[in-house]
Amino acid sequence: MAGSSLLALIDDIATLLDDVATMTKVAAKKTSGVLGDDLALNAQQVAGVKADRELPVVWAVAKGSLLNKAILVPAALLISAFANWAIMPLLMLGGLFLCFEGVEKLIHPFLHSHDDDEQHHQQLVEAVSNPQIDMLAFE
Repeated sequence: MAGSSLLALIDDIATLLDDVATMTKVAAKKTSGVLGDDLALNAQQVAGVKADRELPVVWAVAKGSLLNKAILVPAALLISAFANWAIMPLLMLGGLFLCFEGVEKLIHPFLHSHDDDEQHHQQLVEAVSNPQIDMLAFE
């Protein structure tokens, strides 16, 4: 009798662990967009930077990413727990902002000359390459 109770208990524990694994998988899929949005640092962000300054640039992006996560993840959890009705309007506002950014990128060549863009890019490259310049003050 004790053996069958032990087996039933182990079966219940295995079932619970399977449920937890399934829920974790679903939660990971749902939060992957929030957690991985700005972790990737592409080569264009560190182009023109001296080798000894690349790691500080990558570190600055990582710190900003962690700060974003420290704000976004608790905010998303609070919104889903207390203001579930606000999720759809917030997603729509986010989509609207992405549309705005896309249109801005498409019409940028028509509104700004190539020479102005090249001059601005050159100033940024020089500022990033110079360790004496504080980038926060520069921007």
